[in-house]
Order: sequence, then C-alpha cells, then structure tokens
Amino acid sequence: MDLLIQLLITGLINGSHYALLGIGFGLIFGTTGIVHFAYGPLFAASAYLIWWLAAMAGVPFLAAAVIGAALAALLGILSYLAVYRPLLRRRSPPFVVLVSSLGLFVIVSNLIGIVFGTDAKTVEVAYGIYFLGDSVITGVQVSQMVAVVAVALLLLAFLRFTRYGNAIRAMADNMQMARVIGVRTERVTMLVFGLGSAISAIAAAHILVRDGALPGMGFLAVFYAFVCVVVGGVGSIWGAALGGILVGMVESAGMWKIPTEWQSTIAFVVLFAVILWRPTGLLKGA
Repeated sequence: MDLLIQLLITGLINGSHYALLGIGFGLIFGTTGIVHFAYGPLFAASAYLIWWLAAMAGVPFLAAAVIGAALAALLGILSYLAVYRPLLRRRSPPFVVLVSSLGLFVIVSNLIGIVFGTDAKTVEVAYGIYFLGDSVITGVQVSQMVAVVAVALLLLAFLRFTRYGNAIRAMADNMQMARVIGVRTERVTMLVFGLGSAISAIAAAHILVRDGALPGMGFLAVFYAFVCVVVGGVGSIWGAALGGILVGMVESAGMWKIPTEWQSTIAFVVLFAVILWRPTGLLKGA
C-alpha cells in the first residue's frame, strides 16, 4: 500500500510537469496551428538562463525565475518573427513550416551545448521535505502541483475576460474569420508565442531545482507537451492539464511492474488509446 501511495504521488508530480508543458505548447498550437517543435529547446534554454542568473550572476532564485520567464517569452516571440512569420507571409505549405520548426529545434539545442557546455547544471535552493505516512514529497514538488492550477486558472481568466484573450479564442476557433472581424492575427500570434514560452519557463525552473538542466532535455519536453495536448484535446487548457496528469499517473502506475526506461512507451500507449477511442481528445475548447 505504501508503494502505491508513493507511485500516486509521483504520478501527480510528473503529471503536473507534463501539464505545464502541455498548457504552454497547446496555447501556441491550438491558436496558430503551428507545430512548434522548437518549444522543447526553448524550454531547455530558459532553464539554462535561470541557472546562469541564479548560480553565476547571484540573482535570488525567485527573481531569476521571473526574469527567465520574461527572457523565454522574448525567445518565443523572436522564434516566430525570425522563422515562422516570413514563411506564413509567403503562404508556405504546412510541411515547410514543420520542417523549419525541426531545423530551429536542432539549431537551438546545439547552441545550448556550445554556449553552456554539455554537463548538467544545478542550483542549490532550500525547500522543505514533507511526509505522508511513509511517502515523501518535497517543497519543489508541491510547488509544481500548485503552479499547474495557478497557471491554468490565470490563463483561463485571461482568455475569457480580456480583449486579447477573446482574440486568441477567435483565432483558435477560425483563423480566417478572426481576420475578417478585424483581429490582428500577427500581433496575437506573437502574444501566444510569448505566453506559451513563459509558461514553459515555469516548468523549467522547477526541473532545474529538482533534476538539473541538460542540453537535450528539450526533446522529452516537447514530446510530452505534444502528447498532453493531443490526449487532452487541442484548444483546451484544462484538457492539456488533464492529459498531463493522466500521462503522469499511467506512467507512474506502469513503473510498478515495468522498468523505468519504458516510460516513454507508456506515454505512446496512452496517446494511441485516446486517439482510437476519442480522436478529438478528452476535452474540447478552452
């Protein structure tokens, strides 16, 4: 029983991380239709920026995380302006946009290794350790779970009660009609790239403290983000969060009988099962 409780807690913690990644990626993909695979290395870059600010520049970690989120938002906007916008203005086919995203993925991943090195980067942050019976949970892990709920609620409030939020919803529903009614789609696209990247930096800050940062960490990040969005339903904030929690819980349950190295396989099984049972995802709409 103690093992099952620990696996449940582990599933919620990992699922919270996946959910944060899914919310940020889903905001970009659901609004613009761009499969932004470079989301992964930008997530990794934000972790390294936070590490440099905290470990090298001496900035308090919380302030470093806030600055890192702002820098991640800037990187996300720049990726749109430098790569995607020129292609979209030329009416390039979706396949060309997809290939450019993969190219950006490779470039940013390699730049991280060149600039910061390939060794793991960690920061020392004081946090509490709590016991639930014989199970253990740390303050960082609690923060991960709280962050998912806070980000989802704030983002939903923004989408429902602000002018730009309504514009994002209109674009997600029908891009062409949004242009017809006067939505400045390029400006809104810049906004969602910035917001989505900033959300990924929140996840990166937690992983930096919990596990450390590595140049290749972006691959699994964008993989799980994509799975969460497809499982939860494209365009649904709660769907992305639910997809992340579901994947985390199923993975954790699988670890009871399956070796850890098969975790990604479990995520694929969840993806295929949901696609076969409900191709539109578990939830639909914001």
